[in-house]
Amino acid sequence: MILNRYEKMIARRYLLPGKGEGFIFLVAAISLAAVALGVAALIIVMSVMNGFRAELFDKIVGLNGHAIVNGYEGRLSDWQRIAASARATPGVVSALPLIEQPLMASANGRVEGVLVRGMRPSDLQNNPIISSHVKSGQLIDIAPGSNKIAIGSGLAQSLGAYVGSEISLISPEGRDTPVGSVPRIVTYTVGAVFEVGVYDYDKQYIIMPMEDAQSLLLMGDQIGMIEVQVENPDKVGETLAPLAPIVRGHGILIDWRQMNSALFSALEVERIAMFVVLSLIVLVAVFNILSSLIMLVRAKTRDIAILRTMGASRRAMMKIFVTVGTTIGALGIMLGVILGALFLFFRQPIVDSIQYLTGQDLWDPSVRVLSSLPSKSDPVEIGAIIVTALLLSFLATLYPAWKAASTDPVQVLRYE
Repeated sequence: MILNRYEKMIARRYLLPGKGEGFIFLVAAISLAAVALGVAALIIVMSVMNGFRAELFDKIVGLNGHAIVNGYEGRLSDWQRIAASARATPGVVSALPLIEQPLMASANGRVEGVLVRGMRPSDLQNNPIISSHVKSGQLIDIAPGSNKIAIGSGLAQSLGAYVGSEISLISPEGRDTPVGSVPRIVTYTVGAVFEVGVYDYDKQYIIMPMEDAQSLLLMGDQIGMIEVQVENPDKVGETLAPLAPIVRGHGILIDWRQMNSALFSALEVERIAMFVVLSLIVLVAVFNILSSLIMLVRAKTRDIAILRTMGASRRAMMKIFVTVGTTIGALGIMLGVILGALFLFFRQPIVDSIQYLTGQDLWDPSVRVLSSLPSKSDPVEIGAIIVTALLLSFLATLYPAWKAASTDPVQVLRYE
């Protein structure tokens, strides 16, 4: 929509308050602020939801792989052949042997349920989720025969343990005696403490060398599972389809969608619901633009009539008032994008400040799973929010603009 010179001049004058039009300007300013808040809320919430999903996906999949081959009863024999077949499958990046077993851990008179994970030292040091989040100690010390383990920060806090502390692991797979099976208790030294940022993992995980885990659990040369990473996680089912017949009879092949289907489905539903609910804020702001334009048209009825008698067309009146309303919406959208970007950039200090002022823990990792507020902005999504808000602002201007264009100058000037 292109405006000529006088149309631009009139639209510019109508955007600024005239004498006795302070109330109309106030309503227009409120409309602009409402659009800004609505757009900012949409950008903030959608970015946080995207960040939440991305962080969970990266850390959960980073520790558990895109798929696992889980042995029956936690034991996988002939795993070398299955791992080799997995690596030879097109689209597979890696296939790593693992042992995972829930046990009990005791230290300083405290007892906690833990999840013991046995890994090869090279795989442990090459895992970015763990190696880049070591708080104290060194992963290089977690070597076969060293009797050292790595534990999550939450577990370290629960047990009162630190690097150098001793932790006893209690395994029900013990030796048989005349009075029954006696649990196996082995003491290890904490060699490293890590914090991956997922509460459940930091609270439960104990990592040790594969050989030590096999010895603790009396597994011999067997392992518990094979962790498989693929090039395209969204096509993990199609990628691993050729591996299913090889696994059959030895274990179960499960991909990340099956392991975490409830969690990621809930996140997607919540994401859509939040978008719909917050879009109503933008819609309310658009109605404010509509009401402010109606008030402006009523206040400028005499001016419109004079302009019409001077030769201004109905189309010109339409263009002027559409421009005024759309400009208010565009300025609000621009301000909303800036507010959203500032909030996301300073999101953690803002959360910390609110927690300090209220005395409430707004981001309890035991409830929120992650230890900090994540964010991941999607340019396409932000573009869609901007276009939607701009379109709604434009639609809100049509009725007032039509009313202005329909003004009969003869009737108006006669009663003036």
